Amino acid sequence: MKNELKILVDKGEMLPLMEEFYTIQGEGYHKGTAAYFIRIGGCDVGCHWCDVKESWNANLHPPTEVSKIVENAKKYSDTIVITGGEPLMWDMMPITSLLKKEGLQIHIETSGAYKLTGIWDWICLSPKKMKLPTKDVYLKANELKVIVYNKDDFRFAEEQAAQVNNNCILYMQPEWSKRDKVIPEIVDYVMKNPKWKVSLQTHKYLNIP
Repeated sequence: MKNELKILVDKGEMLPLMEEFYTIQGEGYHKGTAAYFIRIGGCDVGCHWCDVKESWNANLHPPTEVSKIVENAKKYSDTIVITGGEPLMWDMMPITSLLKKEGLQIHIETSGAYKLTGIWDWICLSPKKMKLPTKDVYLKANELKVIVYNKDDFRFAEEQAAQVNNNCILYMQPEWSKRDKVIPEIVDYVMKNPKWKVSLQTHKYLNIP
């Protein structure tokens, strides 16, 4: 049975579902928008400041048929956000094809470290130094969101911005535990470099998921 499940997960017909919830998008371009979030387990990028480390081990999250995930998601919102973990560790084509058949808007939040699969209306690329994005994700990203934890992240942000397409919207977002220190630095940087915008985790200020 385990082998059968693995085959279905490898095909993207089942996914390790960590959680799903209806809330307000707190970050980036679509902040303030009601959306249904589907959090997929599994990530090996390894950000030490990650606030959902429980998503890393895919084996902790039950393989769930994508048809069931979609059936539930469509009850709540026209906007679906697939996040993780790192969702691109799995083939996203089966779930996004079903979501598209329902006429839904589909967003992804990804580090871009794996091959881009699926059909997307919006790609939020949040690259990490430990495992850089693929060229395809750079070219197709709608927004670039760089998490600022220390001063070196400003250098990294510019390095990443040089690789995305010209229409990609550029965001710097403070890492939550360092926000009091880095927010003034981000504000100063964006005022000097206005191609960038500031993104905040507004859902945390609103005390919602």
